[in-house]
Amino acid sequence: MKAVVITTPGGPEVLEIQEVEDPKIKDDDVLIRIEATALNRADTVQRKGSYPPPPGASTYPGLECSGIIEAVGNDVTRWKIGDQVCALLSGGGYAEKVAVPAGQVLPIPSGVSLKDAAGFPEVACTVWSTVFMTSRLTSGETFLVHGGSSGIGTFAIQMAKYCGAKVFVTAGNTEKLAVCKNLGADVCINYKTEDFVARVKEETDGKGVDVILDNVGGSYFQRNLASLNIDGRLFIIGFQGGTATQVNLAPFLQRRLTVQGAGLRSRSSENKTSIVSEVEKNVWPAIASGKVKPVIYKSLPLSEVVAAHKLMESSAHIGKILLIP
Repeated sequence: MKAVVITTPGGPEVLEIQEVEDPKIKDDDVLIRIEATALNRADTVQRKGSYPPPPGASTYPGLECSGIIEAVGNDVTRWKIGDQVCALLSGGGYAEKVAVPAGQVLPIPSGVSLKDAAGFPEVACTVWSTVFMTSRLTSGETFLVHGGSSGIGTFAIQMAKYCGAKVFVTAGNTEKLAVCKNLGADVCINYKTEDFVARVKEETDGKGVDVILDNVGGSYFQRNLASLNIDGRLFIIGFQGGTATQVNLAPFLQRRLTVQGAGLRSRSSENKTSIVSEVEKNVWPAIASGKVKPVIYKSLPLSEVVAAHKLMESSAHIGKILLIP
């Protein structure tokens, strides 16, 4: 099969399509012929050499896909050859085929095309496991997501609105903020021209928001703490603003704050299976009802993977970028 290989750590130009061996499936795996995969920021970090795949995972990038099942392992009961599915991967999505544990596979949500479904598994599992399963965002609470126009952001806005929260977003230009507003965001903040802490305080009568989903890390840490309400929860899923910072810890005691962080890729297959099961139960009905829609910026052939990575790193995109083998 064809797959994208990272020939050496570096810029987008190190990505190369090569002829490689087909994946081997274990007893609890399925083999998917890939219809589409979607880019994630983590793919660019892996390409640079800073985010190696977990032990035993495919070395090819790609953390989600959609496609048709071509083979099933001996212990697999739910899925059969010919099923149309999407899946959360530990790697290997930038290819024509991928082997994945059966518990990380999802049916295609009602009303979504097989191709577009490739953009759901990673964002749905990330947002549901962090904002809802861990930070326990509930109806009537307030929620801030940084990078509101990203794949994670566009999904988080819709899901939080579906669950009855008031949604705040930050993004870097008026076009991105307009998309966030159309998706349901209540308060849209241009982080380049506005102080998001001041705006959050102004819109919440000085209280702050209940939950923040943050992909920036170090450079936003103190400001995120300042933006939280009493019993506020900050969940960190990325470090686009660095991993180190100096912090004043006083707000933790003053307002009983909680800070947590997690990646998705490094979790055990059992843990991912449990998240995928919760996503199917809680998120898939929201998609089927039309309240949560895929936000696809562009679909490119797998052969244009270098251009796709350049596009993602330019941050010009809104929503997901797909690659089609």
